[in-house]
Amino acid sequence: MLLEKMRVPVKNKFLTAYNENDTFTEKYFDYANQSQAYSERVKELSTRHFKREQIADVIYDFMEPFGLSGAAKTHIHELKQDDAVTIVGGQQAGVFTGPLYSVHKAITVILHAKEQRQKLGIPVIPLFWVAGEDHDIDEINHVHTEVDGQVKKEQMHERFIMKLMASDTEFNHEKMIAFVKDTFGKFGETAYTAELLADVLDAVQQENTFTGFFVRLMNDLFAEEGLLFIDAAFEPLRNLESDFFCRFIKASEDLAHVVAEREREMHHDGFNKPIGAEQDAAHLFYVHETGRVLLSRKNGKFVNEAAGIEFTVEELLRVAEENPALLSNNVVTRPMMQEFLFPVLAFVGGAGELAYWAILKDAFHHLDLKMPIFIPRMSITLISRQVEKQLEDQALSVSDVMEGKAAEKKSKFVEEYHDNHFIDKVNQLQESISMEYEGLNELFEEDDQMMRQLLRQNLAQHTRQFDYLKDKYEDAIYVKHAKTLRQFDQLEAELYPLGQLQERIYHPYVYLNVYGPSLIQDLLALPFENDGAHYNVYL
Repeated sequence: MLLEKMRVPVKNKFLTAYNENDTFTEKYFDYANQSQAYSERVKELSTRHFKREQIADVIYDFMEPFGLSGAAKTHIHELKQDDAVTIVGGQQAGVFTGPLYSVHKAITVILHAKEQRQKLGIPVIPLFWVAGEDHDIDEINHVHTEVDGQVKKEQMHERFIMKLMASDTEFNHEKMIAFVKDTFGKFGETAYTAELLADVLDAVQQENTFTGFFVRLMNDLFAEEGLLFIDAAFEPLRNLESDFFCRFIKASEDLAHVVAEREREMHHDGFNKPIGAEQDAAHLFYVHETGRVLLSRKNGKFVNEAAGIEFTVEELLRVAEENPALLSNNVVTRPMMQEFLFPVLAFVGGAGELAYWAILKDAFHHLDLKMPIFIPRMSITLISRQVEKQLEDQALSVSDVMEGKAAEKKSKFVEEYHDNHFIDKVNQLQESISMEYEGLNELFEEDDQMMRQLLRQNLAQHTRQFDYLKDKYEDAIYVKHAKTLRQFDQLEAELYPLGQLQERIYHPYVYLNVYGPSLIQDLLALPFENDGAHYNVYL
């Protein structure tokens, strides 16, 4: 493997401001992502109380069915120590682990935990928070594949009408098996395909829900590192959250106010509004018989009018105390719930997460909390040997492809073999026939609409035939030079698919199939600098 650091133009204003503007960071966060902040954060965490024994036991109970490595058991045991802290990252439970950035988040979490453990001399534990409470299944039930330079979305053919949480949504095993086999069929056969397919199908057989499927695969990929997992929707975890739900309910009006005000202030500073915060938001979901529904506040009550739900403050507090599994967090309360539960040294997130974390400082403070250090996750583009060879053949770099130069070179290549004389002749013939039809049209009076309409229709047929002829001429060029043109298409599809970074489109099994099952461990062994930069990795 060869590692190459690359500067990618940052399109996200929040990320640019966080990395380059100290005033922005000081205003919207409690800590900058700087070395001295880590010891300061450790000191602050040492003054707080956490249910360490209980949370460690909950993680053990959650992970045991998926298999606990020796490293994971050690980390769970360390979590009970008074000086232990965590580096936390998280993601939705996508099929095939979801897009590659889920893996990149986990890698960032692990590398930062190792680095800070060495620097601070205390247990620093990597933890992955699975957003199993999310209910938008359409966001996680598909993958993308690349076939002959074309990016295709492959979606599981199963409809989920109820808005159930991913941790409660059971998939049809036969359909999931067919989906997995069909997806692997798009990869191309390698020495690793059969073993990888068997592993994924085994995970399908052992699990019933999207969250279970996700965790089993991720746990297998990162077992050697002892990465801990916890599902936000795991009922024993919900039971530990009871008191904190009560605090959110009691402070609901104030939290909604400070978040909305901070977002308005951010918008005034020239940024977009990341969540569109409303003054009547409750920032909590209720798990109803129709699915997971968002609550808001109206006339002193917590309501969801579409679902016919209405609670007084006392009634919702009783739910939190007696059946907290019926409640779940949204983007505002989830970071604070995480802060209540774990000694979070730092949180690893992407640009989108950074945006909504930036409006939470006052909400944290209202609950007597400080925000953890925010670490932008690493961004990685994986480059197979085939793609590397294609880059060499076309004298292009990865950044060239991302800047659209592969598409430009393809257009120039086509233009070089394009016979404009032929197209001009066809256009001249088309124009001549159009003029002849205008002459025919003048032979009929304006009130003879039937013949005039017939002439228009007849001319339209000729126009379609001329367009067809020109299209076929273009196709002939593509057929004659298919190999070279496909290279340009594949470079774009591999390195910048659909105009986005590779990590947002493809899942890791595409590259495990090419490189082999040691991919994750070999990536972790590379000398990444843990600075949130973009790296190209030549496999």
